[in-house]
Amino acid sequence: MRRTDPKPVGELLDQLFKSPDIARKIAEGGLPDTWRRVVGPVAAEHTRHVRYVKGTLYVHVTSAVIRTELMMRRDALARAINAESGVEGLVRQIIVQ
Repeated sequence: MRRTDPKPVGELLDQLFKSPDIARKIAEGGLPDTWRRVVGPVAAEHTRHVRYVKGTLYVHVTSAVIRTELMMRRDALARAINAESGVEGLVRQIIVQ
């Protein structure tokens, strides 16, 4: 077994979290919080469920007015969520229910 120089644990964790698969899983887990930050407090207040399945973000909203507005802004919201999460192509489409 080959020995290498010791590295600080923080540096090793940074490398681990920057790997594409791990970063994607962390971003997926944080999507409900990312959704709230991106849409703002009013829309977040009317959001009941946020579910992510294979590139699609399913969002259940209780207000018809907010649902309509979010449906019209789906593409922009997906781009903003991807930018906020730091993972390119994480959310490919948003379905507002």
